Amino acid sequence: MELRQLAYFVAVVEEASFTKAAARMHVAQPGVSAQIRQLEKEFGQELLDRSGRAVTMTEAGRTVLPFARAALAAVDGARLAVDELAGLVRGHVAIGMVTSHNVDIPGMLAGFHASHPAVEITLAESHSSDLMDDLRAGRLDVAIIGVADEPADLELHTLSDEPLVAAVSGEGTRSRIPIRDLKDRPLICLPNGTGIRAILENACAAAGFQPHVTLEAGTPLVLAQLAELGLGMAILPESIVRNRPGLRALRITGADLRGKLALAWRKSAPRSPAARAFTTHAVRFVTR
Repeated sequence: MELRQLAYFVAVVEEASFTKAAARMHVAQPGVSAQIRQLEKEFGQELLDRSGRAVTMTEAGRTVLPFARAALAAVDGARLAVDELAGLVRGHVAIGMVTSHNVDIPGMLAGFHASHPAVEITLAESHSSDLMDDLRAGRLDVAIIGVADEPADLELHTLSDEPLVAAVSGEGTRSRIPIRDLKDRPLICLPNGTGIRAILENACAAAGFQPHVTLEAGTPLVLAQLAELGLGMAILPESIVRNRPGLRALRITGADLRGKLALAWRKSAPRSPAARAFTTHAVRFVTR
């Protein structure tokens, strides 16, 4: 039995096709078929049902699949361990980020690539709640997220922590607004799933009401522009309002609303050398 036979078997199962599996493994289809036939001969059982339009597993195939995946994962783990021992870092690191942040992501990635050119990097953008789910599921190694509550299963390195304010247009002498006065006001905020939205909703729930969000946008910049045009009261980080002459910041009293941005990764799950190397690089990059 050879590892490539197990790799071909797993590829055919995942692609449900010999042709697609061969393309994925960069080999000719007859070679994949021949190697799997040899594997079936060694087991004395057919592992794949080829009678339908899509290739499916037999009962024997379903039994073999988890062991085949475990064997391939063990070999990959051994290679990574040896690379790490030798001072080499290879593999893949998956990074996620919220739409709006203050991190020089291109500079961070370029610096890491320069020191670890053998590591493949992927980058995805989403809401904080989805990014945290992806971290927990292992689909991401590191992510920049907005934090409403400190998740017990994630390690956080704080990037920024500042008050959230109610931003309004026009002149006025008022500098504060009680949290209860937000009730029934038309509010402008980031969508559900974002850190700022979760912070707002948690604070309003504690005050006994649900916020009336009439306008949503994916970035704080658009929220600020909507508020400047008098379309509502925007919930924004204080630093954004400070830099826009057309807006006035009202400190929200009766609740502690703070926008926290953090670099996050899993606490307990084992991570590859590539993921550990990137995490170390990212923390150094944002704290330099």
